[in-house]
Amino acid sequence: MTQHDVFDTTIIGGGPVGLFAAFYAGMRGLKTKIIDSLPELGGQLIAVYPEKYIYDIAGFPKVLAKDYVKGAVEQGLSTGAVPCLGESAQTLTWLPEAGHYRLTTDKADHYTRTVIICAGVGSFEPKRLEAPGVREFEGRGVTYLVRSLEEFRDKDVVIVGGGDSAVDWALAVYPLARSTTLVHRSKFRAHERSVQQLHDSPVALYYPFYEVKEVRGNAWLEEVVVHQTRTGEERVFPAQALIVAIGFAADLGPLKTWGLTIERNNIVVDPRTMATGLPGVFAAGDVVTYPGKFKLIATGVAEAITAVNHAVVHLDPSARLDAGHSTNVMEKRERTAVSAD
Repeated sequence: MTQHDVFDTTIIGGGPVGLFAAFYAGMRGLKTKIIDSLPELGGQLIAVYPEKYIYDIAGFPKVLAKDYVKGAVEQGLSTGAVPCLGESAQTLTWLPEAGHYRLTTDKADHYTRTVIICAGVGSFEPKRLEAPGVREFEGRGVTYLVRSLEEFRDKDVVIVGGGDSAVDWALAVYPLARSTTLVHRSKFRAHERSVQQLHDSPVALYYPFYEVKEVRGNAWLEEVVVHQTRTGEERVFPAQALIVAIGFAADLGPLKTWGLTIERNNIVVDPRTMATGLPGVFAAGDVVTYPGKFKLIATGVAEAITAVNHAVVHLDPSARLDAGHSTNVMEKRERTAVSAD
């Protein structure tokens, strides 16, 4: 392979949806490439939430993100996809004489006949907690990303936030920690079952109208000052760890200059085909929007199948849109491979 090889499809994003798109594209016989800005495949699940349990994957009552990613990577690369990691997509240019696109990253030019964007939320940065002392103790007790639960064993842990991440971290941390306290300024915005588990757990809950006022310590974080914004009441909690889980600021970055229709940092697609407004460019997963959209891995992989199948027909209008059952498709691929040998 050289950088001038033309691929049938190039998938932007190596998270769960992009990996499944790569698997399915290979299953349908497309020469496939994956481009991702991260140094390893897995997307946010491996970069941000490797120790987090996922509960909405078919076939798994619950599964650690890192374990799910391991299987997703194996599957995604099993049909021949070529990964190009540590590269950020910059420009997309149609080359009419060649009949394909040139996709430029910050490292190389790639050539492809179709594109499937599975970029999740795009580039993302954790939203920072603005309180005295927080920035001073980042890396010394204050963290926005949890790489290993073991770092919280036998510690006093304070968690800030009220979404799925904050609730899930509280449920995961409390069996290991000496004490676990969750602080939130509003009502919880997490799965109902998780919120009920939280209320049934020994986690100390301070909500609504509670916020972190200050964090203090010497060489390492030692305590977190919390106040009730309505009454002014203050509480001081011993803490050797503060997990800030108040969301991420997402940005599609250069993809916004490609001529796609964008609404609230999401790409508008036709839900029947997952086509964007650009010929041969499709999208799937959390990066897309359409009426009735659900942002779940389960729906994202279904969208990936739709995108791949319509990419196949875009490349060859005589091709079948529905390839049939996966067992039949894979058996046919295996027979073809044996015959070629």
